[in-house]
Amino acid sequence: MPPWSLVSAGTRFHHSLPWARRWLSSSLPLRQSQQAPAWGDSLLLPKTTFPLYNDPSKDPAIRTKTTEELYDWQRQHAQGPLFVFLDGPPYANGDLHMGHALNKILKDIQNRFRVLIGNKVYYHPGWDCHGLPIENKVLKQLGVEVNELTPLRIREEAEKYARNEVASQMKQFRELGIMANWNAETTYRTLDPDYELRQLNVFKAMVEKGLIYRQHRPVHYSPSSQSALAEAELVYNDAHFSHSVYVTFPLDLSSTDISQRLGILDADVHSVSLLVWTTTPWTLTANMAIAVNPGMRYRVASVASEAGQSFLVYALDRADALHAIPGLFPSPPTVLGEFDGSNLVGAQYRPIFAPLHSSSSSMASLPVIASSHVTPDSGTGLVHCAPAHGPEDYAAMQSLGLLSRSTSDVASNLVCHVNSLGQFTSDVAAVVGQEAACGLVAKDVLGDGSRGIVDLLRRAGAVLKVQRYKHRYPYDWKTDQPVITLATSQWFANLDVIKNDAVEAMKEVSFVPKISQNRLESFVQSRSEWCISRQRVWGVPIPALYHIPTNGAVLDSDSLTHILDVLRKHGPGYWWDGPVSAFVPPSRRDGKSDTELDTLWKKGTDTMDVWFDSGVAWSQLEDLIEYNTEGRAFGADAALEGTDQHRGWFQSLLLTALGSAQDLTRPRTAPYRTLVTHGMVLDEQGKKMSKSLGNIVSPMAIIHGDAATPSQGYGPDVLRLWAATVEFWKDMSIGPLVLEQCAETMRKVRNSARFMLGSLGDRPLEEAEKVPYENLGLAERYVLHRLHRLDGIARTAYEAYDYPRVMNELSYMANITLSSFYFHMNKDCLYADSKDSLSRRRVLTVLDQTLTTMTKVLAPALPHLAEEIHSTRHGPQCPSVFTTPWTTLPAEFENNEAQTDMDTLFRIRSKVHSLLENASKDGVVKRVLATDVIISISTASTPEIIDLLGREEHTLCALFGVSSVTLCDRAASDMVPEWEYKDTLDLSGTEVEVAIRPAAREKCPRCWMHTRPVGDELCKRCTDVVHV
Repeated sequence: MPPWSLVSAGTRFHHSLPWARRWLSSSLPLRQSQQAPAWGDSLLLPKTTFPLYNDPSKDPAIRTKTTEELYDWQRQHAQGPLFVFLDGPPYANGDLHMGHALNKILKDIQNRFRVLIGNKVYYHPGWDCHGLPIENKVLKQLGVEVNELTPLRIREEAEKYARNEVASQMKQFRELGIMANWNAETTYRTLDPDYELRQLNVFKAMVEKGLIYRQHRPVHYSPSSQSALAEAELVYNDAHFSHSVYVTFPLDLSSTDISQRLGILDADVHSVSLLVWTTTPWTLTANMAIAVNPGMRYRVASVASEAGQSFLVYALDRADALHAIPGLFPSPPTVLGEFDGSNLVGAQYRPIFAPLHSSSSSMASLPVIASSHVTPDSGTGLVHCAPAHGPEDYAAMQSLGLLSRSTSDVASNLVCHVNSLGQFTSDVAAVVGQEAACGLVAKDVLGDGSRGIVDLLRRAGAVLKVQRYKHRYPYDWKTDQPVITLATSQWFANLDVIKNDAVEAMKEVSFVPKISQNRLESFVQSRSEWCISRQRVWGVPIPALYHIPTNGAVLDSDSLTHILDVLRKHGPGYWWDGPVSAFVPPSRRDGKSDTELDTLWKKGTDTMDVWFDSGVAWSQLEDLIEYNTEGRAFGADAALEGTDQHRGWFQSLLLTALGSAQDLTRPRTAPYRTLVTHGMVLDEQGKKMSKSLGNIVSPMAIIHGDAATPSQGYGPDVLRLWAATVEFWKDMSIGPLVLEQCAETMRKVRNSARFMLGSLGDRPLEEAEKVPYENLGLAERYVLHRLHRLDGIARTAYEAYDYPRVMNELSYMANITLSSFYFHMNKDCLYADSKDSLSRRRVLTVLDQTLTTMTKVLAPALPHLAEEIHSTRHGPQCPSVFTTPWTTLPAEFENNEAQTDMDTLFRIRSKVHSLLENASKDGVVKRVLATDVIISISTASTPEIIDLLGREEHTLCALFGVSSVTLCDRAASDMVPEWEYKDTLDLSGTEVEVAIRPAAREKCPRCWMHTRPVGDELCKRCTDVVHV
């Protein structure tokens, strides 16, 4: 088109006047007797079978096509690199919650993206099936206690329950539209015999590397679970209350030169007591020492009371804090002397319960020891040591040679009066006396037993104050009950020799978000050992043999090689069912018969920590991956779980992989290349979901509906859209309002797809129908530029797990670029132009490419919608949309010049719309098409603006949504219209005047544009179309 010239407004308007254009009309005038034809029948209105509201997941063909069939298809046909997503196994207990749904959907989005770009995806969903919750559930269902059933019966019932729960959860996972094959061969359970044997092989490798050892020492112990716990199985309650006590231990002044060392030799002092504070009074029966810090200063002070004068020792640094405690001292203390803590070391004191014991004189005095774990930050500066109930106490006494390093000797030397139920045993009588023991035996140490101890302390005259104390305390994550520290014989994994390798391995891992690396690293650095044994029935055995005459444990390469050979033959369950003689290795049989061996040996009954179970999930990849090929030094490309797994599964994967790594067969690297962490799902008020608050949102209720959601439910894609939209690396909210917003977003995306399908006639455009890029208009080139941007951002963001960025860009494309701009601009062209006109084919060319690309972009997050679009366009029998690759768009689509030009036109458009809005408010404009736009600029304007407006003059009507746009010289004279609204704007230094006026022509009954000359039947364009 030749560039337009600036002619006078009068001349240009003259040609647009209705009486001046009669000659242009080629339509025939209507006869009075003729009936007006139904011009709507001649319009090319969109026609599609694609509904605005639908849940395509209810179509079995679509659901199957995009899940099981798709997974199998890509395993057989994908030619790209292997992509392994290692599934963290959810616990097989109960229905799915929102955390489960979020987790699985986030993984599925990545897997589907990988299929689209050609990867061969490996994804085997798994379940964690052992452990206490299932065991407790079974006992509750049967209405019995653990000691009322045989271990064999418990294991049978637990396996049955676990398998039923797996089946139930699997059904619910399938409702989410997860691409996977749910057969037994392509899923895993930690109770599967093959899995258990792999786990035992990993355990054997760690034993052979000297990382597994047995020790009798204090560990976190859960009376409610009746088992030792690892750190990862603890949660901390910041609102826990304990009844702390300030008690006194009488110093044994008969010990050598103690009075001189304390500076009280010349004072009239006959008894001095050590002031001690503890939050666990129940541990005082196991007291074996009192620790002081040699580098701290201490004082002896006199305190007067109704009972007489008492003399107390406490740390100088704690004096002010102690004096401020109401009721601790009956009167202000009087300082008698001060000394270094080293002067106390070596002194002795009398047992605190000695006054209650019938043979108190025969009870030995106990030592005051030095320890660096005593600090001036809390308490009195003197710490009561019960090595059976405190790791620091245990370490301090062992380092001083006061405890043996032999497991059997330690067990006999440690003072402990608490059993596996967390109750006092009858042995406590040795400390408190027979009479006092009657009120303690079989009492819970965290309940009545603790209160009983306080009563005994009062009787012994040892209590100065009882104080309710709020502090952070560990709880059992499974039962939500407080734990205790208890010395038991347990199996440990030595992490000191692994954790440095683990920290180095993490440097090669990509973390999403990046800050999560610090969290995982800090947890790994803080651990020196891992208690891996549990005193439960339902689990994988720790296959240790115990020699009954010596009570010695055998767990070495020789014994495990033989035991694993037996278990491969008979199955892992044979450990529990088979005779012990079958497991004694030839090297230890000593020519004895099976009958003799059965009397000399016994099998261990401990099971492995469930974190060890799930932590060896990487071992399933050993047969799949050849390490050190194609630069692959890791097993899984990705693992994704909640932030709580930094304390759990992320660690156990890393530690077991490195702990069992053999340099020649598997490198000492992390078992994953990328580690993705998501936050917790909260309600709409940001509160944690709980039954007590009644704010639990169920994923199945979202999909299928319940009392709180629409009767038909939202379907899985709305839930998936929520998961893809939220910033999942933070805690996120969900509720009715959020879901309604997601449903509205889904409706807008569907509406955009529906318009494109209808315009294209539910079919792909033939190549011959498409218009080459160089022949496209500015608006088309702009839309393809935005499409190229969407395509690039989506590819990059999907790979980086930045799903919200993809959804934001997709939403912008659908709502702003297309619906608000391009669709609106081109409805007239699509409906009223001739079917094969260049202008219409330009638009269809863009819509065809846009629909193809947008379908690929939304497919990972919204697979059912993508399949529905694809099936509508290519027929219901077509293969999945994921079977055709997501190809990159041509580089020529990236057109910054088109972006710049359209930004300029959008500014003018905004001004036009502002004027139209004002006119509409004033009641002047009823229909936008009944207006014309006049753009007046000076001949001194910048050439870029003149050239842009000249080139795009023919598109401005469609862009502004009016019937006519006239360009004229601002200096020229003009006719006075019936009404006019005008304003100016600055475009790159050029002032442009924009005005709106009544349309100069009549309304065309076919296209409704006010472009029909008076007396003509139709406008020129419609006349040409209908009379061809």
